[in-house]
Amino acid sequence: MSIKTIYFIVLASLFYLPMQAQTYMTRNGNVGFYSKTPLEDIKAENSQAFAAVDLTKKSVAFTLLQRNFLFPKQLMQEHYNENYVESDKFPKAQFTGTFTGDVANKPGTYKVQVTGQLTLHGVTQPINMPAEIEVQDSKLTAKAAFAVKPSDYNIKIPSLVKDKIASQINIQIVAVCLPAK
Repeated sequence: MSIKTIYFIVLASLFYLPMQAQTYMTRNGNVGFYSKTPLEDIKAENSQAFAAVDLTKKSVAFTLLQRNFLFPKQLMQEHYNENYVESDKFPKAQFTGTFTGDVANKPGTYKVQVTGQLTLHGVTQPINMPAEIEVQDSKLTAKAAFAVKPSDYNIKIPSLVKDKIASQINIQIVAVCLPAK
């Protein structure tokens, strides 16, 4: 057999080997936000975010229902859904983007830079943030933190409560994903 024939057989056999999963998903991603002012702290958590990370395409996507944010006080939750994000008119928030940096499909923690589009309250804005992707056993954990201004998303804050809501809201994301099937 010639070297070319052996090379061709080896190369062709690679296509028949089972590929390791390159796309990871969850329906239980956690997205939280925090607003701190001298008058009041506001925080909420949503543990029902859908997240997908594709290592081959270096893409990431999140989507969640606004009504799934839980607040310590019921009145805060009502005001958030009815007066600010208007959950009936704009039920979802979503992010789609890509990341730079090398992430291997093997155990390790990888620092990446994520760039994409966040749609909130019917407005889409560009977002850039550092993030961390940890691959361990058969799961992938994606973590990120960034800040948004409600005014950038046409979220109106009445002057009566303006001092109780920060002009910039801190957002944290943690999504523990499993290989897509």
